[in-house]
Amino acid sequence: MIYDVVIIGAGQAGLSMGYFLKQTGLSFIILDNQNAVGDVWRNRYDSLILFTPRAYSSLPGLALKGDPAGFPTKDEIADYLEKYARTFDLPIQSKCHVEIIHKENHLFFISTNAGVVIKTKKIVIATGPFHTPKIPAYAKELPEHVVQLHSSQYKNKSQLNDGPVLVVGGGNSGAQIAVELSQDREIYLSVGHKLRFLPLSIGKKSFFWWCEKLGILQANHDSFIGKKVQGQPDLIFGYELRARIKDNSIKLKNRTTTIKKDEVQFADQSTIKVQNVIWATGYTLDYSWIDVPGLLDPDGKVKHIRGMTDIKGLYFLGLPWQYRRGSALLLGVGEDAEYLVKHIANLSKNSS
Repeated sequence: MIYDVVIIGAGQAGLSMGYFLKQTGLSFIILDNQNAVGDVWRNRYDSLILFTPRAYSSLPGLALKGDPAGFPTKDEIADYLEKYARTFDLPIQSKCHVEIIHKENHLFFISTNAGVVIKTKKIVIATGPFHTPKIPAYAKELPEHVVQLHSSQYKNKSQLNDGPVLVVGGGNSGAQIAVELSQDREIYLSVGHKLRFLPLSIGKKSFFWWCEKLGILQANHDSFIGKKVQGQPDLIFGYELRARIKDNSIKLKNRTTTIKKDEVQFADQSTIKVQNVIWATGYTLDYSWIDVPGLLDPDGKVKHIRGMTDIKGLYFLGLPWQYRRGSALLLGVGEDAEYLVKHIANLSKNSS
């Protein structure tokens, strides 16, 4: 069988794509390397809570249940995504790891871990921005008795040694983990930029409600607002971290620069000794499994316009700032998916 479309990834991007494709009559399948839909969320740290309220955490066609102004947990989102796939009867092949993709003439050939080769006319890469954990090279200098985990590996404090913890990275994951651990630990937070905080709500309305009313959510990457926001360090949602820094429950440190044995040095030359390090340092993208020339620019980023690449039939969905701020988030990925499906459906109609 030759599919019209194959989607790689059954996260929020892949499911949104499937929702709109289901309405076209095109044949498609979603390939996912997890055991079940939602496992990417289930496997994240136990205390993870989204900073987008439920009103802004739904995909097209199915609202997330619960208090619209409340903030969902990661398990709530995992269950919601599983329900979403079931509600719309989306064709998903789980436990399917894509090893290599190549193109011959007008077809893509997808080789999987099961030894199966799947053929398709068009392919959508919906694997999101979280590929390979980014950990600095000097991490290998830590002695074996120091526990070090990337934030993607951290679940809860039971994984850690007794004693101080250094969290490296000033995004929302690092902030949440540091706040959680500061309840009964000595916590250091290493950040290479000035922390900027945003309220979760203003005047009983969600911060995202105000962003929508002011047109910030709708601003695309080429707009004045979009250009201002892109490339800026993560904004920390909520004021818990700020309060813990203020009362010294969390000690703020400069950028981490070197490690010698169990001693960590920072940009201001100060040092500390810790028994645990959590690297909340983000991810690097890895598209080495897509064996199609011309995909990436010299900086290793995907060359595309609204998810459409220069390679005929190859699309991306769920990239940060693919078109708008919310392109990689639950609140915005559906609009990008609808745009791509309309484009694909029109191409298919014209070629038939």
